[in-house]
Amino acid sequence: MIPLKEISYFALAALVLVISPGPNMIYLISRSITQGRKSGLISLAGIMCGFLFHIILVSFGLTAVLFAVPFVYSTIKTLGVFYLLYLAYQAVKPNGKGLFETRTDLSNDKPGKLFKIGVLTTVLNPKVAVFYLSFFPYFIKPEYGSVFLQSLQLGITQVSISFTVNFLIVLTAAQVSLFFAKNPTWVKIQKWFMASVLLMLALKMAVSKEK
Repeated sequence: MIPLKEISYFALAALVLVISPGPNMIYLISRSITQGRKSGLISLAGIMCGFLFHIILVSFGLTAVLFAVPFVYSTIKTLGVFYLLYLAYQAVKPNGKGLFETRTDLSNDKPGKLFKIGVLTTVLNPKVAVFYLSFFPYFIKPEYGSVFLQSLQLGITQVSISFTVNFLIVLTAAQVSLFFAKNPTWVKIQKWFMASVLLMLALKMAVSKEK
């Protein structure tokens, strides 16, 4: 199993990624505000199922790749570093999307469609796939045991954090959205904090030793 210290770093990365603006968050907030908490929670259930789809694919894929082509780790790590730097830039670039930017043009969909859209929003979200492919190899090491079980451990950690944060967002979407609209200074603080953490994680990944 992966040591607690390494899991803590991964959890921090997962937390920063889940609070960064993206299709999942924008969809959940928009749906919660325009159609109510129940619809937001149904959409969240679909998004969580989409995460499980990615986790299973990545877990089986990494188990094969890391044993068959070990040196691919350095390539994936480099891509992960550049991806983190890209996200840090996206967080603070001028005219970037705000944390609670929402859509108001959503139709009043039934539960089945809400769930399906939630699944597809995650399955087709490149941010999710790149996160798993970039971060999993960095935290997985053969000396910790089964690569497959380590992948599942990371996946469960990420899903737990994502569910908790998004669940709270669904319950408080309208209030928090109104707060940020009235206090734009907090939006700037959030953006620069997010960028700083992403930069720190990128540097840590860049200076890490090869397996």
